[in-house]
Amino acid sequence: MKKISSNTIEENESAGKKRTRIEVISDILRVILEKKGSIKPTHLMYKANLSHKSLNLYTSQLIKSQLIIKTQNQKDNKNMFEITPKGMAFYKQYSQVREFEKTFGL
Repeated sequence: MKKISSNTIEENESAGKKRTRIEVISDILRVILEKKGSIKPTHLMYKANLSHKSLNLYTSQLIKSQLIIKTQNQKDNKNMFEITPKGMAFYKQYSQVREFEKTFGL
């Protein structure tokens, strides 16, 4: 019987496995953080590898949970998603848990 290891996004994709809900949320928050805390919806959709429908479902949940907010870009009035301090704290804690899992091979 094969041992199941903790999977990264790359491992999931190469093995053909779907990401868990929490992995998708983590990816969304990571992508927003990588773009200095603010990103256009279309860019988020592509960088987090989500369909339009999935993007809408997840961002609605994250807004409701106050992990991100939807804003208007000052320059061109385009919609943007911004990570909140609560979202940053969540991502940091989740990342630490993932590192802990990797350390112990869980």
